[in-house]
Amino acid sequence: MKKILRLLIVLSISTNCFSQINPKNIEIVRDEFGIPHIFGKTDADVAYGLAWAHCEDDFKTIQEAYLAGNGLLTKHIGLKGASADLLTQVIESKETVNKLFYTLSDDFIKILQAYSDGINKYAELHSEKVLVKDLFPITPRKMASYSFLQLFISNGADKMIVDIFSNNVSGDFNFYNNMNGSNAIAMNSAKIGKKETFLAINPHQPFDGPTSWYEAHLVSDEGTDIMGATFAGAPCILIGTNRNLAWTHTVNYPDKADIFKLQMHPKKRNVYYFENQEKKLEVKKASIYTKILGLTIKVNRKFYKSIYGPTLKNKKGYYSVRTPSLYNIKSLEQWWRMNKAKSFTEFYNILKTRNIPGYNIGYADKNDTIFYISNGIIPKRDERYDWRKVLPGNSKKTLWNEYYEITELPQVINPKAGFIYNANHSPFKSTDEKENPDPKDFSKTMGYETYDNNRSTRILELIKSHDKIDYETFKSIKNDKSFPDPMNYNFMNINKVFEMKAENYPEVSELIKSIQTWDKKTNADSFGAGTYAMLYYTITQRPFYKSYYNRNFSEELIADCLIEVKRKMLKDFKKTNVKLGEFQKLVRGEKEMPIFGMPDVITAMRGVKYKDGRIKISHGESYVGLVRFTEGEVEYESISPYGSSDNPESLHYSDQMELLAGFKTKKMTFDRAEIYKKSKKIYNPK
Repeated sequence: MKKILRLLIVLSISTNCFSQINPKNIEIVRDEFGIPHIFGKTDADVAYGLAWAHCEDDFKTIQEAYLAGNGLLTKHIGLKGASADLLTQVIESKETVNKLFYTLSDDFIKILQAYSDGINKYAELHSEKVLVKDLFPITPRKMASYSFLQLFISNGADKMIVDIFSNNVSGDFNFYNNMNGSNAIAMNSAKIGKKETFLAINPHQPFDGPTSWYEAHLVSDEGTDIMGATFAGAPCILIGTNRNLAWTHTVNYPDKADIFKLQMHPKKRNVYYFENQEKKLEVKKASIYTKILGLTIKVNRKFYKSIYGPTLKNKKGYYSVRTPSLYNIKSLEQWWRMNKAKSFTEFYNILKTRNIPGYNIGYADKNDTIFYISNGIIPKRDERYDWRKVLPGNSKKTLWNEYYEITELPQVINPKAGFIYNANHSPFKSTDEKENPDPKDFSKTMGYETYDNNRSTRILELIKSHDKIDYETFKSIKNDKSFPDPMNYNFMNINKVFEMKAENYPEVSELIKSIQTWDKKTNADSFGAGTYAMLYYTITQRPFYKSYYNRNFSEELIADCLIEVKRKMLKDFKKTNVKLGEFQKLVRGEKEMPIFGMPDVITAMRGVKYKDGRIKISHGESYVGLVRFTEGEVEYESISPYGSSDNPESLHYSDQMELLAGFKTKKMTFDRAEIYKKSKKIYNPK
């Protein structure tokens, strides 16, 4: 039976896969860390090679991403995948991609097709690794459907869908209480003191899953020569450097999505009012699959579509969600074109196409240019409404259809201060105070952030502490692991712990003193950091933590949480002096090690429950790239938290862990001769 099933899978894939790519035109050159340097005659060749190499290293994650983006995840993991499958159907990923596919250029469709072909060929030859045969063959449209879902989620609109489903539409949508964080720092000669330009690429993404980073170097005879990192299923580099310029992203939080309550007809079914006219809701059906007693059961869920967008009904009424990413499928094409840009002017003109719906951009190039923009597709909205609340869904005044141009967004280019930075904080605090964008120049309906956080506070503090900054100092700023004093969380105030009189709380006086004598450095061997980290996770895991914003924690509440910390210490560690590295671990397979960092320090690390009272890091320093342009040359060094492969049997499953823990990087090079000379493996994909 298994042989028959495998044959059916092979036939299903191979009969639909007619690749125009000749694998002999592609070479995959693996370096000592297993990083693929992919050389091809055309960009399409390179896309095929990237797909093949990534499948070799993590075919499972690529499949899971595409399963989610095409409403098939429940066929793989059952009800755990229901939310993703429902969401991709509610936002009509497949239908929208089919409708807008014509907007993609022929050149980019070739890239998508080649990447699809690479995955399909790998699946054909490794059918035993196929998770759900209905996913295959992968097509450019299936790729675009996943990207469509991913960017809808990145806009925070998925949280609105969840709120509607759960009858919890509160009317106060703030999506920036997220401690994953990312950093971007760039400097030019004005701050460095000589003609050099630096960029720190420092996203804090998950260490595993579809939005974990995969490192690669892509080179074609058509002008592509870029190294950096990408996500599973993307056919190009998303953050990185070519020989001329480099960029990185951090998540930004302007108002990129809105929710509307429809005014329903009191008697007519599925009829709502818009401009005093009756309109009929389109009735749709989403389907998910689950297994009961070994049988696959199809479950249907009704949803709707209004003039505003996807619409759901709950106990309080009918609500529609609207976000710019619902009307555009060209984001991947824009990233691909950014890969090939050779100058700031060319890069900026690509940004003007306005196809990536969000993300800050930090930029540097060989011509001493540095640049920051809070990028996005931001709607032009009526000033009379509070767009962070639920909007009335009955008037053209709330039905936006126009967007701000890129030139109208907060940005800074070549400030006299010689630096730009972003740590998911306000775009109005992106360089020296005198040169920041003025919030008065931007509509409040754009919803831009106005706060600082610990990371942004600390980055600016460190930069301003130096008149000039050389490359080693630049790296030390990027690798800083200290909180500012006082701490400056944008979502809570815990500073009372440093003011408490220990004698007033004898049961936990030892823990209070441990925190108060701590230097605020998140070193793995720090006892104060260990106590504080356990306090932080105890507070943030309590039910009240999720119930309100701008939390000011009282001494009594902190003391109560410290009592719980002490109980955990005695239970799990048999002592009350616990180092940070004893409490939190970097874990990969059987390997585990103590690790630095905490949420919202520059070298951020955030964990989930592990075992024996410990946590294992799941988010944080997910990829580090350090770019240095000198006299027209580019130097690049990088590190990942684990290794280049998700295969436990691979030499590169965990071979970068020690480097990360020691704040070390690996040197990368664009020199083709050196890459081949030092290679560990050279081969053609199949």
